[in-house]
Amino acid sequence: FEGRLTANGEKFTNTALTAAHPSLAFNTLVKVTNTTNGKSVVVRINDRGPHTKARILDMSAAAAREIDIIRAGIATVQIEVLGDT
Repeated sequence: FEGRLTANGEKFTNTALTAAHPSLAFNTLVKVTNTTNGKSVVVRINDRGPHTKARILDMSAAAAREIDIIRAGIATVQIEVLGDT
């Protein structure tokens, strides 16, 4: 998906701390905490997704790396809406 346009019109990059959510407003800041290890990251919503009912959020690789879910690809997380940018 690198370089493709996100739903809000910006180019996607895996190095940005961004995420996709089905309904939160674009530019909403969300704290995502990996419930297994307690690590957290703040991401900005810039896209729509995930497009599967079993998941609540799709994150960039950089965001996933911050909370150690790169290898597993998925994790149980807690999300907290912080506001907008």
